[in-house]
Amino acid sequence: MGKRVDDLVARLTKGAGKTTQILGGLRDDQWQMALYTEPLAWTVRDLAAHFLSAEVALLRVMQDVASGGPGAPEDFNYDGFNSDEQTRLAGLPPRRLLADLVEARAATIAWVSNLNDSDLDRCGRHPALGDITLESFINAIYGHQLMHMRDLQRLLA
Repeated sequence: MGKRVDDLVARLTKGAGKTTQILGGLRDDQWQMALYTEPLAWTVRDLAAHFLSAEVALLRVMQDVASGGPGAPEDFNYDGFNSDEQTRLAGLPPRRLLADLVEARAATIAWVSNLNDSDLDRCGRHPALGDITLESFINAIYGHQLMHMRDLQRLLA
């Protein structure tokens, strides 16, 4: 590993810890609180499902980019993906979603840990951000969760 990879691993680890701490401390009734109304109505539980599906899917896309692939398809519909994933994960209880999210982030961190700094300069298509470097992909995973967690913290305040 190089310094850039080390920094990304530290950022992903820090973000995972904060997310796990906040979600893990929720009461059962707080999981059903409405967090968003647009473009889809999402509860806090739905947010956890979103985190899980995004983490797993983005790892696959990053692995494709790292191996020389293009990344996400040009016509990727992330609103459709999010809706389909909410349906697919609807039966999982919140605590299971959180446990699966912890495992998914651990897999992302393990994969990133095996990269070299030079790998971070590979470019590919992110589903929402377009053509970016692998380093930007990884930073986007951290930033994506941070953005949503700030919304959650405002709701809980």
